[in-house]
Amino acid sequence: MASSQRAEDSAPDANLGVDYVISYQFTTAAKGKAEAQFEKLVQLLASVGLELEVRDGDDCSVLIFAKLASQRHLLAEVYRSRIKDWLHGILLAAPEKESGKMLASEPLTDSERLRIVYLLITSPTSEGGAGITPRKGEWANVESIFPLHNRSFNKEWLRQWSGKMYISTEDLTQIRDRFGEKAKIGFYFAFLQAYAFFLVFPAIVGAIARYFLPQFSLIYAIAIGLWSAVFIEYWQRQEIELAVRWGVRGASSIQHSRPEFEYEKEISDKVTGEKVRVFPARKRLMRQLLQVPFAVLVVVVLGGLIATCFGIEIFISELYNGPLKWLLVFLPVGLLTALVPTFTAILSGIAMRLTEYENYPTIDSFEAAMTRKVFVFNFISCYLPLFLTAFVYLPFGSLIIPHLDIFGLTAVSSANDPKGPQTPKVNYQINSARLQKQVFYFALQAQVLSLILEIVVPYLKRSGFSKVKEIKSNIAARRGGEKPDVGMNDPPEEANFLARVRKEAKLDVYDVNVDLREMCMQFGYLTLFSVVWPLSGFTYLINNWVELRSDAIKICSEMQRPVPWRADSIGPWLDSLGFLSWLGSITTAALVYLFGGDGPGPEGTPWNIKAWGLLLTIFFSEHIYLLVRLGVRTALSAIESPGLEKERGARFLVRKRYLEESIGEEVASLKAMVGRSADREDEAKHGSSDEASVEDRFWGRQRGIEETLRVGKGIISRNAPRGGKKDL
Repeated sequence: MASSQRAEDSAPDANLGVDYVISYQFTTAAKGKAEAQFEKLVQLLASVGLELEVRDGDDCSVLIFAKLASQRHLLAEVYRSRIKDWLHGILLAAPEKESGKMLASEPLTDSERLRIVYLLITSPTSEGGAGITPRKGEWANVESIFPLHNRSFNKEWLRQWSGKMYISTEDLTQIRDRFGEKAKIGFYFAFLQAYAFFLVFPAIVGAIARYFLPQFSLIYAIAIGLWSAVFIEYWQRQEIELAVRWGVRGASSIQHSRPEFEYEKEISDKVTGEKVRVFPARKRLMRQLLQVPFAVLVVVVLGGLIATCFGIEIFISELYNGPLKWLLVFLPVGLLTALVPTFTAILSGIAMRLTEYENYPTIDSFEAAMTRKVFVFNFISCYLPLFLTAFVYLPFGSLIIPHLDIFGLTAVSSANDPKGPQTPKVNYQINSARLQKQVFYFALQAQVLSLILEIVVPYLKRSGFSKVKEIKSNIAARRGGEKPDVGMNDPPEEANFLARVRKEAKLDVYDVNVDLREMCMQFGYLTLFSVVWPLSGFTYLINNWVELRSDAIKICSEMQRPVPWRADSIGPWLDSLGFLSWLGSITTAALVYLFGGDGPGPEGTPWNIKAWGLLLTIFFSEHIYLLVRLGVRTALSAIESPGLEKERGARFLVRKRYLEESIGEEVASLKAMVGRSADREDEAKHGSSDEASVEDRFWGRQRGIEETLRVGKGIISRNAPRGGKKDL
């Protein structure tokens, strides 16, 4: 695969040497304004050393093809980038100034080149970039900035992965070199591979628990708790291992400025003296406190909607026996399907505006803040129905269900009853299998549906739009008003290439946070509720084996090629995984206490629940979990991984080289100093004793090392005791 990658890179017609394509839309802008903005865009891109070509794009757009104008400029930018890495501790040694030696010691990867060029395009002008921010501010007409897919590499990548049961570290390294070292590509696939490998244990234990152990098995609960603790600690260690292997440990210390950051003043750094743009931390803290009412809003809106639909579903399925019941049972599902995505989109927009209002100075800090808010949405929408069933419906159903008919829909009238319509007493029974059915849905059906939505739906949508466009073009042609094909003026040798670029320009931008969020939520289902249906681990194992390959297909064919950023972890999602793992130690213990044993559980009778026993169970489970994590962390820290050993060896070689160089310089300096000292001694001893000071005369009585030896031996010979030992 590596050889095919090099062959494709060296092929002159692979992507015609294009680094990036900038899609400039002028649909909504007036002609004069669009031309002026386009001129400014081209001038800024050229000012940072990019060579440009333009071609027609679809739907009133111009495609700007950009590449670095000279190899010398590229090498200068690579050297500057690596110097910055060295100063931040990412590289152990300073890069060689001579370009040949620099590239020989650390070859230039595809991802490094593209990252450097992207920073030239998007970095603020104050940092030497062109300051182009797609879809934002004055560059709202810049639809996208994207590198082109390497079709030969993608084809070989998919071919190899489709025939492998296990993805090796070398395979992940090739993905990292192509798509970047950031968690959002290389680290994501590494996490997915590690997670899938670890799922083998809950899959086996779950199968045993499902067929040989009682429901809500204590043994399975303990096993899944230990598994989650070990996995979290292992992945934290694995992140360090991969960061060292890929040469990006500490990459998160290099923060890229956010163009939208609004500073209040510039101050001089007390240490460096450089000008620093500052937004008061106190003011940002006051803005961040708005997250509290926002979190309350999310709980009220999303939580209230889900709880309401939950109550309606319980009422219709267990109390209501009127007309159209067969149709009304679908009402809660329809409401959730229609309203949850709508409210989530509205709340996501509010979260985005709130995060922008918090005014973070760097891209990473902005993304981390937004990720935490997104996690809150998903936590409520994914887990609240299960929490309601497990900890509200099943334990307290006998108290709640009779009060669900708030509109009196089950009331009946009697002509002889002066009190009017009365709600009859219904002999309902708590559906103890409800929780298991819900967990089964999320473990199996929801995973299949998600896979279809990720792969099949985008393909059908794109094919449908293409077909509609073709039909409209045919209708316009019959009416004599057909627009000329944008590719009709393309040079023949460029026609296929430009057609492919126009297709890629229409693809969506890949956001790996969506895939990381999906895996994080799946991990939560496993740690929080898999004790209800132990085969969850088996279904997730199969799903993730497919997911690992379907995501590769999605990146290669359904999305624009991602920009290769760097990072040394999966970012805030690791904190979310740790939180879910900890919460799992609580919920699993509570579920086993409530529903384990011989009976099916409280079944709507909360009087059978002993509060002190439940709290004590949760207390011990949580503390045992924390102790296990501490023990696993201590044990792993005592084992030196290959990556850390390699880093320690590299640091030793750097120190050794610098020490040898410095010792060599000191020896040469010492020899020169000795020579100069001997000359001064000669001068002092042949000079006038009247002119010399006492100190000069003290140091000038012996001429060099030979005379010092002669005088010392004479002292020994004269003063040695006569009866002493003789030389043998």
